[in-house]
Amino acid sequence: MSNPLFATKSLDQLQADADSAHGLRRTLTALDLTLLGVGAIIGTGIFVLTGRAAAANAGPAVALSFVIAGIASVFAGLCYAEMASMIPIAGSAYTYAYATMGELVAWIIGWDLILEYLVGAATVSVGWSGYVVAFVKHATGIDLPPAWTTAPVIWSEATHQMQWTGAIINVPAMLVTLAVTAVLVVGIKESARFNSIIVFVKLAVVLMFIAFAAPYVRTENWHPFIPENTGVFGKFGFSGVMQGATMVFFAYIGFDAVSTAAQEAKNPQRDLPIGILGSLAVCTVLYIVVSLILTGVVSYTKLSVPHPIAVGIAVTGKRWLETVVEIGAVAGLSSVMLVMLLGQPRIFFSMAHDGLFSPVAARIHPRFGTPYVTTIITGVVCAVAGGLLPIDILGELTSIGTLFAFVLVSVGVMILRLKRPDAPRAFKVPGGPYLVPIGGVVTSGALMYTATTHTLIRLFVWMAIGLVIYAAYGRKHSKLRASNAR
Repeated sequence: MSNPLFATKSLDQLQADADSAHGLRRTLTALDLTLLGVGAIIGTGIFVLTGRAAAANAGPAVALSFVIAGIASVFAGLCYAEMASMIPIAGSAYTYAYATMGELVAWIIGWDLILEYLVGAATVSVGWSGYVVAFVKHATGIDLPPAWTTAPVIWSEATHQMQWTGAIINVPAMLVTLAVTAVLVVGIKESARFNSIIVFVKLAVVLMFIAFAAPYVRTENWHPFIPENTGVFGKFGFSGVMQGATMVFFAYIGFDAVSTAAQEAKNPQRDLPIGILGSLAVCTVLYIVVSLILTGVVSYTKLSVPHPIAVGIAVTGKRWLETVVEIGAVAGLSSVMLVMLLGQPRIFFSMAHDGLFSPVAARIHPRFGTPYVTTIITGVVCAVAGGLLPIDILGELTSIGTLFAFVLVSVGVMILRLKRPDAPRAFKVPGGPYLVPIGGVVTSGALMYTATTHTLIRLFVWMAIGLVIYAAYGRKHSKLRASNAR
């Protein structure tokens, strides 16, 4: 008898789930999905973490960090596209793992995705708060009190301990999280329409930065392109470029969120690959160009600030553009939060439908057609995290969780190619069943290896908590186990 921990859902079962849709409405087009991806990808990475990675790790070579992170994302994106075209239902990598590696691995990846989206949205809320504070100061001259706009704790790399900052709570981060949660409860199509408007705004802002800042590039700011290593791993040199890639990898998180909306896509087999790969292609090009221009107009040593793009604009002397960039960043980060907070409740929804979480998490709002219970719970928890924790810890946790998901999705493609070579695939990764998936495992695994020890420890603690919940509830209420036992 096979081990029930590794029992898999058949593709026929998954397709039946996709056809029934469990009350979710199919309203999203390929353009909607692409804009959802762009909405999630262009945000904290480009508006916040670019400067921090340049100042702390890679120098001007942060552009290479984006290239390396982009390569890892392309490998993973191709694997996601194949999986999403085969298994077009909500749940993303959780669902793919259930079909390939069994229930236990599916639980682990589902729990990991909860970390990715929940902490990712909290990270973005902190970046949003930083740009709001900068905008208010430039627009009115008023300095909002740090006690109510920053986290009460920071992580000290020197002592490897949390330190109190004297602040009370980050109120703007909490308020924007709750506002986005309310939008998501109202409906997926309304959320997508709101996101589409914001995406066009922030794309315009990024293109304006490129156009107006490019003439102010001073090539001497690029020398040395890769600053000499200081003797500390991850502090410049090649190791700095790699650790910078791990940090800015956060910038690419978002295309996988497209797959969580699979059950709300009109033609998922065709539209999901378009949404995933299209959004990834657009954003990769923009990231590399922006990072080169930013480190060209400002010395990388001056970019360890919450609003590096605004610092770059300040060099041009165009104060009006600085304000425009801050408004665009605020709007852009709002759309990132929207997509991340859209994805996380749908992971809960899929897991609850499989019996691994309480049935309450699978409830659909009778009027709005959204998983409103998990959306509200996610929003509240995310608001608390954004109000209390600093952006560096949140960003690193999100990146490591996402890389782990990418590894498992890449492995899943190889397994399904071997187990179900005859299954219909609207999209196939190029180069056969091994080249791209192995590339995904190697690149994502290498970036995980460069993460800090404390980030890895936090990931393992989160996973241990998840395994306790699975042992106490999930395995006893699993619908797949119940059907196999009959």
